[in-house]
Amino acid sequence: MKVVLFCGGLGMRLREFAENLPKPLVPIGSRPILLHLMSYYAHYGHKEFILCLGHRGEAIKDFFLNYNECLSNDFVLSKGNVELLGRDIDDWRITFVNTGLHANIGERLYAVRRYLEADEMFLANYADGLSNLCLPDQIARLKASDCVASMVCVPAPHTFHIVSMDGERRVSKVEHVGESLVRVNGGFFVFRREVFDYMKAGEELVHEPFQRLIKERKLLAHPHDGFWANMDTFKDKQRFEDMLTRGDAPWKVWEKREPR
Repeated sequence: MKVVLFCGGLGMRLREFAENLPKPLVPIGSRPILLHLMSYYAHYGHKEFILCLGHRGEAIKDFFLNYNECLSNDFVLSKGNVELLGRDIDDWRITFVNTGLHANIGERLYAVRRYLEADEMFLANYADGLSNLCLPDQIARLKASDCVASMVCVPAPHTFHIVSMDGERRVSKVEHVGESLVRVNGGFFVFRREVFDYMKAGEELVHEPFQRLIKERKLLAHPHDGFWANMDTFKDKQRFEDMLTRGDAPWKVWEKREPR
């Protein structure tokens, strides 16, 4: 299946790390988060990508045009010649599409629909989070249903407390969000091509189109209780870095088999 990655956001909360670096290129170790995510999809056999570009899209193009596989793979250097002992992106197909500097997610997806007209199903991702989600399970559940879309739902990761109140605004309950039944959109999607029938130009994906799907009971939730984390701030980036340094990187499913 083709994988649509939304790479055009401004990444305002990460500007303290790099003013002009687009969020998908913020590194985790020696590789940008975008390459970690693409390696995740490639591990499951999905190696055809559509990158929806916006802010600093030229930087993302430049990264792949000048990608050096020697930096990510073992190699032998002999008499000035390089012999790679492993390859990573040589069998990938990547389509780069300028979808607008200020476009929302729905507009970016709508802008690349012409590249998906022949596909019965496709995958999509916000491109700012990593997970050890068993992707084949999510795909299989959507295929077995009559739904049009599937979204991964993960436990709310924040440290806030949920406050419930009655009609007089008296607090009736306070609970830690991590202990509640609240789940959030994890940004991993599987779509049938019919999703475009529920979209109109200018609409945000989760707002109008998803509401139409919900009304017709065509949006499938896929709960995931394993590892999931996104990167919105420098603190989030540092968490990924710390995990990688400890050798605890559960999202790297292409290196080891993770429990579902």
